[in-house]
Amino acid sequence: MARYTGPACRLCRREGVKLYLKGDKCFTDKCPVTRRAYPPGQHGQGRRKLSEYGVQLREKQKARRTYGIMEGQFSRYFEKASAKTGVTGELLLQLLERRLDNVVYRMGFASSRAEARQLVRHNHFAVNGRRVNIPSFSVKPGDVVEVREGSRQKPRFKALLESPVRTIPAWLEVQREELKGTVVRMPNRDEIDTPVQEQLIIEYYSR
Repeated sequence: MARYTGPACRLCRREGVKLYLKGDKCFTDKCPVTRRAYPPGQHGQGRRKLSEYGVQLREKQKARRTYGIMEGQFSRYFEKASAKTGVTGELLLQLLERRLDNVVYRMGFASSRAEARQLVRHNHFAVNGRRVNIPSFSVKPGDVVEVREGSRQKPRFKALLESPVRTIPAWLEVQREELKGTVVRMPNRDEIDTPVQEQLIIEYYSR
């Protein structure tokens, strides 16, 4: 699966908000969004007024980059959300939140979604007792996500138990000492803190 391999901080600066792509660095004074709060590039400090299309595009890019997925895959998520009964924007965010790499991040087992994606790809996690190494794997209520037995002695996971406890969303339940968590239910919109206006994304794809 293709993925972006360039400087992550440039993406945050381009969108003008912290997307928390670099883990702990995003919470320090070294975060480039804090130090240089303008888009990257030669003309980054110039003032440009976005068109209606431009605003919609930026919102779609912001969501896509937050979850670390490419354009084609994001478009397919929108198609799935559109085919379901309900509020399309909320359904889209639910599909993105249910990705295994995002759930690993939300449970506090990784400092960023990029790290979570790598840990999943390297066979460190199991879902309902079965190894899963596909970051886009979609979890459902009742699923148990845990660090595999053979990975629990890895320095990364030992350090995790000594690090500060992160706030866990109410739709997830985590047994930190056991390095596992359960998907209790689908997330509600007000429990998803991704800084996007999903209505603008719907308008972008409805052009």
